Formats: sequence, structure tokens, C-alpha cells
Amino acid sequence: MVYTISTAFAIYFVLWWVTLFVTLPFGVRSQHETGEGAPGTDPGAPIVTRMGRKLIWTTLISAVIFSLGMAAYHAGYLSIERLSRLMGMPF
Repeated sequence: MVYTISTAFAIYFVLWWVTLFVTLPFGVRSQHETGEGAPGTDPGAPIVTRMGRKLIWTTLISAVIFSLGMAAYHAGYLSIERLSRLMGMPF
């Protein structure tokens, strides 16, 4: 089975979103932790989200994971036959 460009893009897109949700909580300080914040806002709201950095880190991390997955696929470690054999399912 050969991946097309659209399939590879779809896999990367899903991987990118999962990685984004993993990286979102890192480095966030709430208004309650710092003692700052505007009146009338939720004390759990973040002070500085630094979304630019998180988007860059998300892109880098997901690119590394995607390239490792594609390398494992091309090496034959992620074939359907091998994975079904490892799970004890007939192919």
C-alpha cells in the first residue's frame, strides 16, 4: 500500500492537532497563580498563552513524529500484515 500525498497530509493534520492539545498546557500561568488579572475575569484564565511558540513547537514535534512513523512504514515495521500478526488477527 502506497500513501498518496493527500493521505499523508491527512495523517499529519490529525497528528498535528493531537500534538497541539498535548502542548497547550505547558508554560501557562493562571491569573490566580500570579496574582494579576482584570477584575471580573475567571481566576483560572491564562495571563500569557504564548500561542506562537506553541504552534511552532507543535509543528516541529509533529513533523518529527510523522517522519519517524513514515520511516518505520517504509522500513516495513508498520505494515498491515505485520500489525495484524502482532495482534493475533488473521489477515
